[in-house]
Amino acid sequence: MENEKSKNFIEQIIDKDLEEGRFDHVQTRFPPEPNGYLHIGHAKSILLNYGLSQEYGGKFNLRFDDTNPTKEKSEFVDSIKADVEWLGADYEDRLFFASDYFDQMYECAVKLIKKGKAFVCDLTAEQIREYRGTLTEPGKESPYRSRSIEENLELFENMKNGMYEDGSKVLRAKIDMSSPNINMRDPVIYRVAHMSHHNTGDKWCIYPMYDFAHPIEDAIEHITHSICTLEFEDHRPLYDWVVRECEFEQPPRQIEFAKMYLKNVVTGKRYIKKLVEDGIVDGWDDPRLVSISGLRRRGYTPESIRKFVELAGVSKAQSTCDYAMLEYCIREDLKLKEPRVMAVLNPLKMIIDNYPEDQVEYFDVPNNPENEALGSRKVPFCRELYIEREDFMEEPVKKYFRMFPGNEVRLMNAYFVTCNSFEKDEEGNVTLLHCTYDPETRSGSGFTGRKVKGTIHWVAAPFAIRGEARLYENIVDEEKGVYDEEGNLNLNPNSLIRMMECCVEPSLKDAKAFDRFQFVRNGYFCVDCRDSSPEHPVYNRIVSLKSSFNPK
Repeated sequence: MENEKSKNFIEQIIDKDLEEGRFDHVQTRFPPEPNGYLHIGHAKSILLNYGLSQEYGGKFNLRFDDTNPTKEKSEFVDSIKADVEWLGADYEDRLFFASDYFDQMYECAVKLIKKGKAFVCDLTAEQIREYRGTLTEPGKESPYRSRSIEENLELFENMKNGMYEDGSKVLRAKIDMSSPNINMRDPVIYRVAHMSHHNTGDKWCIYPMYDFAHPIEDAIEHITHSICTLEFEDHRPLYDWVVRECEFEQPPRQIEFAKMYLKNVVTGKRYIKKLVEDGIVDGWDDPRLVSISGLRRRGYTPESIRKFVELAGVSKAQSTCDYAMLEYCIREDLKLKEPRVMAVLNPLKMIIDNYPEDQVEYFDVPNNPENEALGSRKVPFCRELYIEREDFMEEPVKKYFRMFPGNEVRLMNAYFVTCNSFEKDEEGNVTLLHCTYDPETRSGSGFTGRKVKGTIHWVAAPFAIRGEARLYENIVDEEKGVYDEEGNLNLNPNSLIRMMECCVEPSLKDAKAFDRFQFVRNGYFCVDCRDSSPEHPVYNRIVSLKSSFNPK
């Protein structure tokens, strides 16, 4: 009973269907339209459908709803396949295209015409909208609704044979123009479109509408539960009508759930397309976007996305998640997995004047103090080091415990050092610190003579790997909101900060694309898969170390 109580409403429906014998198995699908890249909201649908198939020992299909050649590209097909596979949704050899069923869809349309359930209509798109009526007023029947079955069959075949111009004729279902559900008021199910299709080429010049094609696709593939988002709830009567009138055995059942919304993010394809075309982002996989490919490039893991979807839950009620919850999930996933290394994003050089000039020593440093299984590494230490510029203040503010003239701090895993003096350039910028160290304070020596309040990280200058660190923030200004009064995006001018002089310890010399690390005190970073090279490594900050999300 406890396990039953924890099930979401979709699982409860499936349990009942199996118990009552409506279905003897479970088969789900993820049916994207290949007209853009997937985003974080799609991840919920992918993982929900795949998870249900796994939970019930069923099958999972990846099917492209490619019924609209005006917006579809093979590029989008490839990107979607990569996203689904990366998330761990294994569709094995169960990859399908709606366009593979165009012949069967055409036959279904002919069947509807022969049953007197569909007719060819010559009204323009604007006239069809006018005839449809409103939420409070019934629609008006088309003057072409009474055409004979023979005439409709001939006209529909002529449509297929390319005898009519785009928009001149459509095939409509004949249902009920007075239905309170506008979707049932003789909806268009086929239109003329002389367009080349990415999969079928120029074979067809008529294409089925989504609401007609989708239920047929599900039925052909023997999908048992067609899981979709709430905006399709009003389309369910039409879905059921199509599979019933086309006389499919054991028709699938449509179940709707609430979409997953994230606060202050851009998911609309139109807006992302404009960001790409205007050069504001460097592609659909820009790490500032919440496209799945963007999150992957930034350094998010499939496990973190799965955890996020799990925390968001499945319900009928629309809700919005805070971006901080997504950041919490990646921190939790990485904190025990990845090594912690020292990297200086904005370097300031420091010389330890009393350290031997030609001496180099190596400190044994744990790769992750919270996970001994990750082992340790040797980190070089010498006379010349880099520290973070923010770790020095000429005139310290109250409670500043890092480096300033006369103050002693601990260099992480090394020695106590004291700042004695500093140098400036002609513009007044501090360019060099002069310090001394205490050999007695070597890390691991057991020194207890005195304590210091500040500990800072460092990188040995002669061994430092120079590269670029990219610090990301939300691409929109969260204080102003995503859109202004005219519907334009409120862009954040600081959404990308590039630190071009980043210095990292030499243990990262063999790092490759998608390798992740915690840069001590600076956050979690990932080697960029597109722009990074051995000559110029690029590190994307996945997330900072501070969290504002409480999972409780």
